[in-house]
Amino acid sequence: MPQTLNQFILYLKRTKKLSENTLQSYQHDIKLFADFLENTQYKDVKNATKSAVEEYITYLGTIGRVTSTIARSIVSLKSFYQYLLLCGIVKHDPTTEVHPPKVEKKLPQILSFKEVELLLEQPETDDLKGYRDKAMLELLYATGIRVSELIALNIQDVNVDMGFIRCKDARKERLIPIGKICAAALSEYIVNARQMIVCSEEENALFVNMSGVRISRQGFWKLIKQYAKQACISKEITPHTLRHSFAAHLLENGADLQSIKNMLGHADISSTQIYAQLMNNKLMDVYAKAHPRAR
Repeated sequence: MPQTLNQFILYLKRTKKLSENTLQSYQHDIKLFADFLENTQYKDVKNATKSAVEEYITYLGTIGRVTSTIARSIVSLKSFYQYLLLCGIVKHDPTTEVHPPKVEKKLPQILSFKEVELLLEQPETDDLKGYRDKAMLELLYATGIRVSELIALNIQDVNVDMGFIRCKDARKERLIPIGKICAAALSEYIVNARQMIVCSEEENALFVNMSGVRISRQGFWKLIKQYAKQACISKEITPHTLRHSFAAHLLENGADLQSIKNMLGHADISSTQIYAQLMNNKLMDVYAKAHPRAR
C-alpha cells in the first residue's frame, strides 16, 4: 500500500500538476481510509466495496469531520480508484455510486479597510524581522496571492521599479501589479534586511526566516496570528483572510470581476463571483438598516 500510494501521488504530480498542498491532502485522505480498512473485514483497499466506502463516510462523521472534509475525502478516493483501475490493481471501483455530500458555500471572512490598516501597521521596521514582516503583509494585501505563492516567490520574481510581481506555478504564470506603498515596503526589506538575513548568496527565496532559508507556511501563519492579536482584531484571521479582503475591497471600489479573477489566478469566474454575493449581502444589510421603510 505505501508504495502504491507513493506512485499515485507521483502520478498526480506529473500528470495533473497539482499543488503540494493538494497532494498532501490526497495522501492523507487515502492513508486514513487504508488505516480504517485494516480494522474491518475488508482489510485492504483492493478488497473494499461500496459498503466499505459508505461505512468509512459514516466513520468520518463520528470522528467529527465536517462536510467539506468528507466531500474532499470522497474525491480523493475516487481519483485513487481510477488510478488503481488504470494500473490493473483492482477490477471494480467501489466509489462509482458514492457521491460527495453537498457542501454549503460559506461566504469568506473579510476585514474592513480600517482593520487591514491596523494589521499592516503592526510590524515595526526597527529590526530585520520587522522589515520582512511588513513587506510580507503589504504584498499579501496588495496582490491577493495565496500564502503558498507568497512563500514560493524568488527574488527575481519582483520588479519594484516597474511595480509588479511574477507569480507562477506548474501550469501558468501571471503578472500582478503592486502599489507604491507595497513597492516601498518591498524595496526597504530587500535593501535593508534580506541581504543581511540570507544564509548564502545562492538563496533565491524572496522571503526567508531568521535562519536565512525560505520561510514556511507555518512560520507565516504564526506571525499573522501574532500581529492580529497585537492589533486587537477580534475576527478569526487566517493567511487567506487578506486574499479575500483584497478581492472584496477591489470589487467594492469599482474593479470588475474578470480583472479580479485574473489577479487571483482563479481558473473559473464562478470562484470569483462569491465576492459579488458578499457585496450584495452588504448592500442589503445597509439598505435594511438605513431605509426608513425597509422594516
